[in-house]
Amino acid sequence: MTESEALAYVIASAVALKVPMDAARAQRVATHLQRTAGMADLLLAHPLEVDDEPAEIYCPALADPPQD
Repeated sequence: MTESEALAYVIASAVALKVPMDAARAQRVATHLQRTAGMADLLLAHPLEVDDEPAEIYCPALADPPQD
């Protein structure tokens, strides 16, 4: 994602979501978006095998029973 693509995405998203955002804030958000995309690229570049993260590790929290 290029700097101009990130900035265009942030501006378009802000308009679509009706989030007031001046140019300086949009640039800061775009910078963070690019950094996050870069981290995701690093993770995606690492090949994972089926045994690297077995599904049984995930244990969702149990909901509290209803209180009567």
